[in-house]
Amino acid sequence: MDRDESFIEEIEREEPILTPAELVILRPAGFPLRTPGDDKPLRITTDNPLLFRAYATDQWRGQRVRKGDFLFDQETFPNFAFEAIDVVPDDACITSATRIVLESMQRITLNLRTHVTFHDIIGNESAKEKCEIIQKYLSSPDKFGDWAPRNILFYGPPGTGKTMTALALANESKVPIFLSKATELIGTFVGEGAKRVHDLYAEASHSAPSIIFIDELDAIGLDRRYQSIRGDVSEVVNALLAEMDGLKTNVGVVSIGATNAPIFLDVAVRSRFEEEIEFKLPTLDERIEMLRHYARKLPLPVEADLRKCALNLEGASGRDIKEKLLKGALHLAFLRDAKVIDNNILSESFEKMRRNSSRIVPSHLFT
Repeated sequence: MDRDESFIEEIEREEPILTPAELVILRPAGFPLRTPGDDKPLRITTDNPLLFRAYATDQWRGQRVRKGDFLFDQETFPNFAFEAIDVVPDDACITSATRIVLESMQRITLNLRTHVTFHDIIGNESAKEKCEIIQKYLSSPDKFGDWAPRNILFYGPPGTGKTMTALALANESKVPIFLSKATELIGTFVGEGAKRVHDLYAEASHSAPSIIFIDELDAIGLDRRYQSIRGDVSEVVNALLAEMDGLKTNVGVVSIGATNAPIFLDVAVRSRFEEEIEFKLPTLDERIEMLRHYARKLPLPVEADLRKCALNLEGASGRDIKEKLLKGALHLAFLRDAKVIDNNILSESFEKMRRNSSRIVPSHLFT
């Protein structure tokens, strides 16, 4: 072996073996240089998400990419930059199996992995039961045929676990979930909103088995008696109804809509859901269990009467308990350099939370 060959072999040994990237989400970033007087920057979009994926893969196959990196186009728009806004796993290599998504093509968030499980969901037993059926369908779509659970509506007060349940379902089923707020499906130009809906379902169908979760559904599906008819919203609703009706075959795709106010949904939208699952505010026993569950995850020990605390929390949601009460108590403890979260700290956090909520009326004292 000559000196050059030995040097090359040494470099190759030092080069880390990269993990294949499962997902790369790109955002158009523009050209690195522009001259005064140039027109406005290009607005990059695509007519077909699968076509863009094939185009991008052909260009960047074998390239190492990390979140925040820039990938430069060398084909259609030489030196146009795309920023990698998400890479799963981070610092990985683009392969032919990598799912490459153009952010402007669809305003959705694609989660391949979540850390939420059904163990984190306390209460809502009817929703968990329905999720078991969906799990079985996602594992064997062909087994269900025409009897597949296709369109499910989650409804209930904010913070009662609708999104968390959908994430847990995706995690337990080991399938991708496409998350979108209904307002993000509304386009700027005529036809753009309908295209976003169809692109969303096309990508979900390509990734099947998969889940589509559309939050705040009433923002576009509001009963016509309560809104002025807008063309941009109407085209989104019509496209959504077409996809939910199964005019295109989306085998292995489950649509879950979520709303806080199902009574305000247009009858045409609501009738497409085969089943409606109510998410209720937690009972006393469920509030106690939530407090204990989340308290175990805090970085400081909790030395307080959680049962008395739960008695005060009638009307509170699971999100209130975790994000407002316990997080607030933890921050107060940090500010005071406290070693534990005691009744006094928890009581003070509760009072701050109560002042900002009309639902919570205390019936007992903490101390």
